[in-house]
Amino acid sequence: MPRCPRPAYARRGWRRARGGGCGPRNAAGAGPRGPASGRRKNARPDRAWARRCPLGTLLARLRHRINGPRAVTQGITTDFSRKMSYGDYLKLDQLLGAQEPLSGEHDEMLFICIHHVQEIWLKLLNHELELAMRCIREDQLRPAFKAMARAGRIQGQLIGAWDVLATMTPHDYLAFRDKLGSSSGFQSWQYRLLEFRLGAKDEFMLKPHAHRPDLLGVLEKAMAEPSIYDETLRLLARRGLPVPAEVLERDLTKPHQENEAVTAIWTGIYEGAEEGFDLYELAEELVDLEDAFQTWRFRHMRTVERIIGYRMGTGGSAGVAYLRQALERRFFPELFEARTRIKQPSV
Repeated sequence: MPRCPRPAYARRGWRRARGGGCGPRNAAGAGPRGPASGRRKNARPDRAWARRCPLGTLLARLRHRINGPRAVTQGITTDFSRKMSYGDYLKLDQLLGAQEPLSGEHDEMLFICIHHVQEIWLKLLNHELELAMRCIREDQLRPAFKAMARAGRIQGQLIGAWDVLATMTPHDYLAFRDKLGSSSGFQSWQYRLLEFRLGAKDEFMLKPHAHRPDLLGVLEKAMAEPSIYDETLRLLARRGLPVPAEVLERDLTKPHQENEAVTAIWTGIYEGAEEGFDLYELAEELVDLEDAFQTWRFRHMRTVERIIGYRMGTGGSAGVAYLRQALERRFFPELFEARTRIKQPSV
């Protein structure tokens, strides 16, 4: 329904422009259709304008004029002694009470908040990736694309978080770094779960979680299950594409190794995108996932380099050197190799 025009009397007292116009008056006092009529302030509203407005809009405006601003707040719930409030639903007391700095340094709160935010985004990212993998397994690509697109937006938030943390100077961080002890982002089980689901399987990465059987069980399960790329290659095989048996039947606890035949399949999908556009789109969604993940890794590495230089990490890793070598590891190698081989389409 078109928006109702607002007459002159509604903006400038009760005077209106001659002829029922509703635009603002110019410097000479004229409305959009001529000079001001000079009628009294309490002139009746323009009936033509009233006929063009829906009844609900007229009643709402009339109610607001009679009751004033108080009418806007009528009906709003304010008594939560026996009802669930916003804070109750989100458990904000627990969430906001989890930031407990161990030093008196101002910037430790920033450090804790950024890592809490990243962990919450990782939780949602794993949630969406799990849905995408299930949909690919069931040959339901449209909902898989939706979940993967949302995952990409979440990754954008994760990447942007480094911009906030980068406002911390080396002096700011070193003032409380000793309070971290041996704790490190290397020990994030949600990050490790994400890597396993993307295909970066490494048995060594289970060791930091051996003291938590509940978390270790989640990671061991993901380690033994197909990654999102394994599910994709199985989908290609179900579509009749010649995915080698050694790829489909490999040890899932090991990372996928680049395969020439799989590269040829993806090259064909790109070159024949019009015949199998859903597979072409799936390939691009996977590339988006990896590209954003590598961007996150890069921003992580540069932020660490900016704040602590080349010191050893709190968890005992080589710090920047460890993060830099991680940039060379790919999840979906054939999708990038195929780009070198795709033939230029004929005009």
